[in-house]
Amino acid sequence: MDYEERITAAELGQGEGRSESTLRPQTLQDYIGQKKATDNLKIFIEAAKIRKEPLDHVLFYGPPGLGKTTLAGIIANEMGVDIRITSGPAIERAGDLAAILTNLNENDVLFIDEIHRLNRSVEEVLYSAMEDFALDIIIGKGPSARSIRLDIARFTLIGATTRAGSLSAPLRDRFGVSCKFEMYTAEELKKIIGRSAEILGVSADEASMNEMAKRSRGTPRVANRMLKRVRDFSQVKGTGNIDIDITNKALKALGVDEMGLESLDREILRTIIQRFRGGPVGIDTIAASIGEERVTIEDVYEPYLIQIGFLHRTQKGRVVSEAAYKHLGIAADDGEKQFTVTISD
Repeated sequence: MDYEERITAAELGQGEGRSESTLRPQTLQDYIGQKKATDNLKIFIEAAKIRKEPLDHVLFYGPPGLGKTTLAGIIANEMGVDIRITSGPAIERAGDLAAILTNLNENDVLFIDEIHRLNRSVEEVLYSAMEDFALDIIIGKGPSARSIRLDIARFTLIGATTRAGSLSAPLRDRFGVSCKFEMYTAEELKKIIGRSAEILGVSADEASMNEMAKRSRGTPRVANRMLKRVRDFSQVKGTGNIDIDITNKALKALGVDEMGLESLDREILRTIIQRFRGGPVGIDTIAASIGEERVTIEDVYEPYLIQIGFLHRTQKGRVVSEAAYKHLGIAADDGEKQFTVTISD
């Protein structure tokens, strides 16, 4: 199964954009979670409105599926302006960026997802646009080439990235506001599931929402996707209302266990335990053993396994924790396994 099709994938699946947009809150008041970021943004937005200026450029960074695009849309709504949404890979040439910027109105918001993937030549054009609200364009070629400066409307750039470390220092320094997105608590996810259930017109009891929140890997996108799939089961296999029995049946059929792990998560852990005595083992060896790409393991599966303490990343390789043995129901031989490890940076 391709990882984009996983119910616990934090990335948007094919065709999910439109269905997800119906569940997105439109105001800061309705936005759940990321309290530190939203509290600060309320002040910055209010101050910008008082001065009748565009909000300073904003950088959102953190794992996928935590609401960066949603919050960008809310900022535009709160400022009372339009938003233009694009992504780093979609802006291939400086001319593409110029076309977008020259069509923005005063104080509009430009949201660039995956901003760390911007072409370097495009990024250099963006510098003057962010600082001086102007575009430096080269006309002609060779000795006759000349540069002209084109003024553009003052705008707010909101950049989103899952890899803040991949941003160049000159670009990162031009953002006046930087917000780190944290994983959601089970209580916050329960509120999100309750709100989404109300929008979808489906009834879900307290125990069901608790169970889905617990298995959602701290990610609202996963929680909403899980709710939709459980709703499908309740309408076909149940009464149409979501209760704990149909929730457990649905999640079992989907292969999502009590900790939110799917089959490949468990396969990674079992491979390290059964073939490599619990580790340490290198990531390339793990990838070859399960027939998956290294980058997929590092970016998609490993972060959550590390977060919940099932996997440790050491200088010698990956090591499975004692908690993972217990979760998988595998007896650990203390003489062969070493669970006290030194975690590397």
